[in-house]
Amino acid sequence: MAERFTSILHPVAVDNGLGRLAAEDNYARHVEQLMLQVLLTNPGERINRPDFGCGLRRMVFAPNSDVSANLVHISIIQAMEKWLGGVVDVEDLKVTAENEKLQVSIRYLLLVQQERRYLNVEVAL
Repeated sequence: MAERFTSILHPVAVDNGLGRLAAEDNYARHVEQLMLQVLLTNPGERINRPDFGCGLRRMVFAPNSDVSANLVHISIIQAMEKWLGGVVDVEDLKVTAENEKLQVSIRYLLLVQQERRYLNVEVAL
């Protein structure tokens, strides 16, 4: 029998029917939420974990170029390894600077389920 998984939904919300915090019961969606937190949190933004995150959002104010895309690539690899290394294995990462957008495409292996998944994030600059 499979073990049941439950965590707090992100972003945090209230389940109006139950009057308590909304729950996420899908492990793959939970991990995707964790990955988005790592990607979109700027280092220094969390008081008790000042080195958490890779700061993808701060690139909004940087020049959009191949150099910026390469810096983001390195930052994402390091952050994913540090914060989610036991949860996901990043198999392929593409960061592309196109006009006013920075596109991030991640192919990863969800380790517990041995399931290959994809996450695409676009930051408008």
